[in-house]
Amino acid sequence: MPPATPRRTSELLATLGRGYVRNAPGSLLKGPLAARYLNPYLRDHPRQRVVEARFDARFACDSRDLIQRFISLYGVWEPHMTRWLQSRLGAGDTFVDVGANIGYFAVLGSRLVGGTGRVVAIEASPTFHDRLLRHAELNGCHNVRAVNAAVSDSHKTLTFVLASSNNMGANSIVPYDGPAESSFEMKARPLPELLDESLDEDELARVRVIKIDVEGAEGGVIRGLAPALGRLRPEVEIAVEVTPGRMAQLGDSIDELMETMARHGFHTYRLPTDYRPENYPHALRRPEPPTRWRGPIVGESELVFSRVDAETLG
Repeated sequence: MPPATPRRTSELLATLGRGYVRNAPGSLLKGPLAARYLNPYLRDHPRQRVVEARFDARFACDSRDLIQRFISLYGVWEPHMTRWLQSRLGAGDTFVDVGANIGYFAVLGSRLVGGTGRVVAIEASPTFHDRLLRHAELNGCHNVRAVNAAVSDSHKTLTFVLASSNNMGANSIVPYDGPAESSFEMKARPLPELLDESLDEDELARVRVIKIDVEGAEGGVIRGLAPALGRLRPEVEIAVEVTPGRMAQLGDSIDELMETMARHGFHTYRLPTDYRPENYPHALRRPEPPTRWRGPIVGESELVFSRVDAETLG
């Protein structure tokens, strides 16, 4: 047997630590272990592995990327959103995922809506669209329709920039002056035009949940969707990750977005968003539902718009 080297020892410790964080009962020291050692180590020493999620699915993950690293570490991305979608989507529903990334939520939605349901997964990045297709195939998700397109309020060509491979899903049209990891152009259309409205399918009329995560471009997506909001089923719910500062760089306003949704009968709820690895064990044990939000929106927030009038969306 060859002698152990520092690198081999570190790899062994990372493997053992990941196994403890993922599989051991309880949460003793899991947060500090992930935050102080595993998260930076896996980011800086990339691994490419097919890993199991906490629901019946597998993902080919590159640990350089934040989302894929957390799926590898915890088997879940965004525990609060994951749990909420599990409480909302059922057999036969339609789920629309705008900014689908590698397809984590698309695959989750596919499992929840079943063979009689439909998932429309829209992703602008050609690279991530290919990963989405791979994950749909890997998991036998025949009810997923993947669309490689951008979404906005009109027909236009958008330029996307990726600042860092440490968060490969952060492709954004928000102006960026620093060194770019990569960039690409993609044609954009309003969301209703990307949905099948044929007599047999009518994805727009059947949609139960729309999830929007577009890195600052959410103002344009909602403006493009606004004319069709009255045609959606009454119980539809729309989750939007908003970043007011980045929206402002595009000339958009979080107040305009909120007013648009309120005008169409939607109440505002907020889901916790915390991407710190030390807090994931607690979130996995006690995922929180969206709670009613009546104050101003400052900073990145995960909002859920629903016509249900309550204090929580249980």
